[in-house]
Amino acid sequence: MIHREPRPANTNVTVTPITSQVFRRDHQLLFEFPILSIFLLKYRFVLAVETLPEPPVKEIIATDRAPRAIGPYSQAVRAGNLIFASGQIPIDPATGEFIAGGIAEQTEQVLRNLTAVFEAAAVGLDQVVKTTVFLADMNDFTAMNEVYGRLFGDNRPARSTVQAARLPRDARVEIDAIAVSEPGAVATGS
Repeated sequence: MIHREPRPANTNVTVTPITSQVFRRDHQLLFEFPILSIFLLKYRFVLAVETLPEPPVKEIIATDRAPRAIGPYSQAVRAGNLIFASGQIPIDPATGEFIAGGIAEQTEQVLRNLTAVFEAAAVGLDQVVKTTVFLADMNDFTAMNEVYGRLFGDNRPARSTVQAARLPRDARVEIDAIAVSEPGAVATGS
């Protein structure tokens, strides 16, 4: 049965007949009223959209290919398409010990650790947009800068370099970084 409301006088509205919709659940007739059916379908759709799961606000990135966090923090966190890597110090992830050598060797190990963390987040050093370099002694700047420049090449991120009074485990260098991932990039984990 089709029910039409009478058309008000002096209007140019065309009323299109809507065929009755029959909805069944477990083979029982629920209703056979077209206007009510449309109304319920509309709100069923609206409510379904509102109850869809939200994408995670942040994702923790961790890998065994870089030193484990030595405190209550993550190696990196993805928030949207940004990856924030915690400061890395020159620890060999295989041994858990500082690598031997001076500032050049320490800087190279720190950047290897950052590379491993970013690879776990499916990004590379070429996607790093900002770094902060902490030096125990600003006199080490030139040696650190040579290694840093070689590893970043021509795709250099913005950078701040500061001298810190003391770094974790008395490291001579620590570097943290922020990278941008492609939309939809998926972390690979360890």
